Amino acid sequence: MAELARTVLFDLHVGLGAKMVPFAGYEMPVQYPMGVLKEHLHCRAQAGLFDVSHMGQVVLRPKAGMDALVAGLEAMMPVSVAGLAEGRQRYGVFTNDTGGIIDDLMFANRGDHWFVVVNAGCKTGDIAHMRAILADVAEVEEQTDRALLALQGPGAEDAISGMIAAVMDMRFMDVITAHSVFGELWISRSGYTGEDGFEISVPNAGAVGLAKALLAHPAVAPIGLGARDSLRLEAGLCLYGHDMDETVSPVEANLSWAIQKARREGARAGGFPGAEVILAQLADGPARLRVGLLPDGRAPMREGVELFDAGEGGVAVGRVTSGGFGPSVEAPIAMGYVPAALATVGTQLWGEVRGKRLPVTVAALPFRASTYKR
Repeated sequence: MAELARTVLFDLHVGLGAKMVPFAGYEMPVQYPMGVLKEHLHCRAQAGLFDVSHMGQVVLRPKAGMDALVAGLEAMMPVSVAGLAEGRQRYGVFTNDTGGIIDDLMFANRGDHWFVVVNAGCKTGDIAHMRAILADVAEVEEQTDRALLALQGPGAEDAISGMIAAVMDMRFMDVITAHSVFGELWISRSGYTGEDGFEISVPNAGAVGLAKALLAHPAVAPIGLGARDSLRLEAGLCLYGHDMDETVSPVEANLSWAIQKARREGARAGGFPGAEVILAQLADGPARLRVGLLPDGRAPMREGVELFDAGEGGVAVGRVTSGGFGPSVEAPIAMGYVPAALATVGTQLWGEVRGKRLPVTVAALPFRASTYKR
């Protein structure tokens, strides 16, 4: 087994009593003494601080002008890059030639360059992919000297505005650069919990100091991977490698909202890997679709549970890709793939758990409305 990497905040996690586990090649905190349930509820009620430094941070600097770099990025994914204003961020997906998702990511227009954040488990492949596709138009610079923190929850703005007053004027998906005693901070008003909050890229040398300063605020508690997972599940957000992968298209993953009109029709339509498949699915509908699922009773349905169209007999029609208990909604929740004909909210299905079929109902996503600052 390869030796696990550690983020610059490793010693802080241990000092805070975190239980450390392997995740995407790193030793990461899965929970703190508060426990997953209380961490989840604390983030929803006040503010939680997450270490997401294992994710890939990449700067793209143009070689041949910004227009060529923008065109290069649009050749990699079915989202509009040209339409993104300076100081704004957008969600995107890299696709392959069959329309499958190589990874999902955030990309920001920072004026004279672009800033991209990719998933930890995919970052080596993503960076190689960008270097290959963008070789003539961009310098692809991995930011190995920076950490990444996520501050999430209704108390997040108050917790950071004492240090960086400019965050008070930010709205969802805005990005700014702020100078601080911890170094130059690259801040976006975004996150992956369904809550208002911020993601903060900070130089490694200042990361521990920033984390401690935020944790000193009475509203802020450290939050681990366990609660991060239940928070994003309640928010109906995909986890790469579980709810989507290279065999799943953005349309099947219920991410059609991320494909802007300019990439569907007109001069900039298509031109990305898998365009023929994805555009056909947008026009005609996909054969399967990611949906929300509400199991009856209190028992969660976990990833891998097969879904059937009848309580006895019948045929397998899909499977659960993420599942657990939703502390804020006080019920088990799940997501999975079913045929489009069975994707209507209210459709009754059955999940097979330890040889027994239990009722589960197709539900709308998200399970809990987001609280982003629009």
